[in-house]
Amino acid sequence: MREPRQATSQMTRRDFVGYTAAIAGMPLMPRSVLAQQDAKPDSKFSGVQVGTITYSFRSMPSTADDLLNYALQCGISSIELMGGPAEQYAGAPTYDGPSWPGRGEAFTPEQRAQYRAARQAHAEAVREWRLSASMDGFEALHKKYNDAGVNIHIIKFDAIGPNMSEDEVNYCFSAAKAVGAKGITTEISEEKAVFLAPFAAEHGVMIGFHNHTQVNASSWEAPFSHGEYLGMNLDIGHYVAGTNESPIPIIQKYGDAGRIVSLHIKDRKVNNGANMPFGEGDTPLALILQLMKRNEYTFPADIELEYEVPEHSDAVTEVKRCVEYCKLALADAQ
Repeated sequence: MREPRQATSQMTRRDFVGYTAAIAGMPLMPRSVLAQQDAKPDSKFSGVQVGTITYSFRSMPSTADDLLNYALQCGISSIELMGGPAEQYAGAPTYDGPSWPGRGEAFTPEQRAQYRAARQAHAEAVREWRLSASMDGFEALHKKYNDAGVNIHIIKFDAIGPNMSEDEVNYCFSAAKAVGAKGITTEISEEKAVFLAPFAAEHGVMIGFHNHTQVNASSWEAPFSHGEYLGMNLDIGHYVAGTNESPIPIIQKYGDAGRIVSLHIKDRKVNNGANMPFGEGDTPLALILQLMKRNEYTFPADIELEYEVPEHSDAVTEVKRCVEYCKLALADAQ
């Protein structure tokens, strides 16, 4: 596969490491320092909106306030927000049951049953809360983020679909609009496409179908046939790992057609290979970013940190590195 291996043709790994070494060594700024800053973040580089999905910070405390703080530290002005923190900010019940075991640990059958029961009970409590939830909390969250200079362009409600009641689906779309999001992301499924198409059209909010490695170049054709508000949240790293092909033709095809809600930016090896630091895998990251610049695509390129965080580092530091990679790649764009 030739194209993905050209990913660093415009920028070498040495360039990137040199450019970001100083960034990596910077201490994290406390909130008190951030609160004193007047300048708002701006991660639109050469016309390309670079952001992140807040899943990138899953290894750290992840309340809505925490996530805003991390975005500001990374200089990020646009995010895909996970639904859980948004709902918790708006007053949804919090989970207080047993945690899933860490690496090297295991559940007994009894502990496993207790965990599943606690998760199911929490899911039911959230479902009940959604049916009477006010949008005031989501609107307050929108204002908090906007006042800080961070746009919530997408919210992820992965479970949205046929297993929800119509009232719960309408709640998800209303919450998306309340936080200012233009789209909702969920996993790709034609069954979901059929079910969600009329809701998306009624609310004027796009559905972005996300992929793992199970797709090919034609996987979105059937879902898209069911409505104009159905789009893609293309994970370029998973696409490369699963197909051994460049995602550039897909981006050109559906980007020109207005079907791309966002990209997930990550670097993976072919043949279902590992997630790698940016510039070390087979995904043509720099070429894709430069394509977005040349074609003036307005959908965001959202960093999804999935490679292993190095020892003595953390997710914020690594996302900063990824932001700088994107910035440098776009500085070379013609």
